[in-house]
Amino acid sequence: MKKIFCLILLTSFSLQGLAQSMVPKAPKLNLDSYILLEASTNTVIAEFNSDNQISPASMTKVMSGYVIADQIATGAISLDDKVLISEKAWKTGGSKMFIEAGKRISVRDLLSGIVIQSGNDATVAMAEYVAGSEEGFVDFMNAYASELGLSNTLFQNAVGWTDPNHFSSAKDLAHLTKALINNFPNHYATYKEKEFTFSDIRQLNRNKLLWRDDTVDGVKTGHTESAGYCLISSAKRNDMRLIAVVAGSPSENERLTSSQRLLEYGFRFFATQKLIAKDSEITVAKVWGGKMDEVALGTNEDIFLTLPRADFKNIKANYKFQNNIQAPISEGDVVGDIEFMSNERVVLSAPLIAIESVEAKGFFGRIWARIVFWIMSLFSLGQND
Repeated sequence: MKKIFCLILLTSFSLQGLAQSMVPKAPKLNLDSYILLEASTNTVIAEFNSDNQISPASMTKVMSGYVIADQIATGAISLDDKVLISEKAWKTGGSKMFIEAGKRISVRDLLSGIVIQSGNDATVAMAEYVAGSEEGFVDFMNAYASELGLSNTLFQNAVGWTDPNHFSSAKDLAHLTKALINNFPNHYATYKEKEFTFSDIRQLNRNKLLWRDDTVDGVKTGHTESAGYCLISSAKRNDMRLIAVVAGSPSENERLTSSQRLLEYGFRFFATQKLIAKDSEITVAKVWGGKMDEVALGTNEDIFLTLPRADFKNIKANYKFQNNIQAPISEGDVVGDIEFMSNERVVLSAPLIAIESVEAKGFFGRIWARIVFWIMSLFSLGQND
């Protein structure tokens, strides 16, 4: 192995520095707010008023679905459970799955009614089944919002009725959607279904973007007079998953066009690349007092980075090791950091870990190592004078 004695090593992943890429501004859109988020790296590519409070309308049901999916995952309920439909659920207005009071319907079907048909009746039925009442379910929703760090979100109902104390933001909804995709992939698969038939009534998914772009696999529409036309959409191409949230569009068609333009902007001018695979050796560091002179280093997770496409040509990695790395070293110990730089700025940092263990030498070996280290330290100090 190559000996590494320096504290900071600069390498370049075989990429030569070029002029900084030119990226056009995000498209100008007729919206109250929006955000475009790359989900795997949590990178905000474009945003406008993304922290402003908005009325989420039926986008609220993304949280309703999140709560239900988590209840299924923990075993509190199952997809095969039969839910007794209450009169309140049956009478709920707005978009409907067309369930009937007194009937028993599976959780699986009700979830499809929520996700695909945006059924307010199905949402209330599931809220009552999960928490005993819609009010109790709303408490669950707000607890999950707090747990997910959605600091600009508060719910008053499960379906998205307008209320001054029922609000969210484009940014919070994007992060909620990211959590839904990451935590409940099986549930999320329902969001790309284009239609659902219940009681011989066939309804199409209200997210018409599914027909315009086959890389789009969700997520949820919303519309009320106060909210305007809203849409959370998500698409994946190669290693890049984008989530777009648009709010306050003046028409159904314009919310689709705005969402498409944001997604195309992200995919056209930006890219997400895996820079390092988890537990792969990327460098080594000198070890004092060990049975091996060096330890192999890597990262404890895959490292992805989102940048303007041309900026990947400028990526450099700056390795920073701890002073005097001494054995014993256990696999997984943090012994430094890696910083990724592009165009002279740090764009990402991650801890460097030992991907192997190094045992300490015996007593006399450790004494000899300390003597050698002391002599080298004196020599180094002499050179610096």
